[in-house]
Amino acid sequence: MTYHNTEFPKIGETQEHAAPAMRRSLSEIVAEYDEKAAAIPEVIAEFNRAEAAVNVAACIGGAYGGQVFSRSPSLYERDVRLALLRSAWKHVYEGLQIERIASAKDRKQLDLKLTNPLPFTLPNLAEVFGDYLLDPRFHVLKGLAECFCDLDPAYKSHSKVKIGVEGLPKRIIIGSATGWNGWGQERLKDTLNALRVYRGQPRYEYREFADMMKEAERHGEADCCAGFIRAFKNGNVHLIFNEDGRRDINRALAEFYGEVLPDAPTEAEAEAKRPSTEVARDLQFYPTPRRVAQEIVSALHLSGGEQILEPSCGDGRIMDELAAWNDNPEDRRGRAPVIVTGIEYDAGRAEQARAKGHSVMTANFLQVAPDPRFDAVVMNPPFYGRHYKLHLDHAVKFLKPGGVLVCILPATAHYDHGTTIGRWTDLPVGSFASSGTNVPTGYCVYHKPRA
Repeated sequence: MTYHNTEFPKIGETQEHAAPAMRRSLSEIVAEYDEKAAAIPEVIAEFNRAEAAVNVAACIGGAYGGQVFSRSPSLYERDVRLALLRSAWKHVYEGLQIERIASAKDRKQLDLKLTNPLPFTLPNLAEVFGDYLLDPRFHVLKGLAECFCDLDPAYKSHSKVKIGVEGLPKRIIIGSATGWNGWGQERLKDTLNALRVYRGQPRYEYREFADMMKEAERHGEADCCAGFIRAFKNGNVHLIFNEDGRRDINRALAEFYGEVLPDAPTEAEAEAKRPSTEVARDLQFYPTPRRVAQEIVSALHLSGGEQILEPSCGDGRIMDELAAWNDNPEDRRGRAPVIVTGIEYDAGRAEQARAKGHSVMTANFLQVAPDPRFDAVVMNPPFYGRHYKLHLDHAVKFLKPGGVLVCILPATAHYDHGTTIGRWTDLPVGSFASSGTNVPTGYCVYHKPRA
């Protein structure tokens, strides 16, 4: 993320969930850090001189009279610099109140980053914290979606997560949520806190949450922000939503994933209007984000020399990662490069991919005759209705026996339609946010039998 000035872009004061402004500008904080970092060698030297003076004051003629300091006061410059670096990052993290915005998973990742932080510079601050300030509401909604997706597959279904749907569960069972070692307590706490943050309320304090859990264990039930929790002797807790809880959860997830318009045609009506090989012209183009492309290329477990097909390759985002594999000696380790062929219906995007050096044929993939000569097929097909299933079924016909297919799909394909093949893996919540959609996604890995 690049900024033209020395501060993060400002957010309107009335914007919901906006992080508060710090009392000092980030450039002033960075300047203080640089000044103190430059002074560390002299501070350590001054400390050592003071240590020597104390030792001299405690002896006569150099005769040792006992240990003056309870422990060694030796200082190492690297330790002082690391402490200063961590302090500077923590100061900004707390000052911007990122904890109020970031999801539970993001906070854990940030804790790791701040243990061994990047150099304390404005560009690095923008890289780590800038997105939280540019779009705080996205992160609040993402945090809620992450929690509920971890609790029940229904929340991974785009067809169910929209306003007015009755298919969402009214209760969720969380295992190992009671007792001192109940790991499920953390999941319960994260879920309730995500809802409170969405409502603009503070997270549960440690004692407040602990008292609520004790009440549930003693009396069987306890009120909570979502409704109430019911505790059982086997360690399970039922999180039961009241009307307000269901409404807010439903609205938040519908906002995050994108509510389906009430006048949209049903899937059956939509598919009836188009031939099986027709291109879904009403689709928007959602390019594969780099992290997703890297993950699915990794799922291919390349050994070198494979012939790879990417149908509906767009402007070549996945092929970019395959080319990077060819160019990276650590990935290849002396193995033969892979040979990649793309197929793309849109002539403009096909030309963009060719401009990057990729081999791309301009054609409607569903009308290309099957050619089972490929060792692997990797794809991000259109998601409209169940149109993706036509692409998935057609792609299998291009695999040679023993070949592997990796296909990105909407989570609905797995959790609602049951139309995926092979092994299914969920992608993180909001994986396609940078491409303009928060639809829950994942990918399947299918190995074609050799015989």
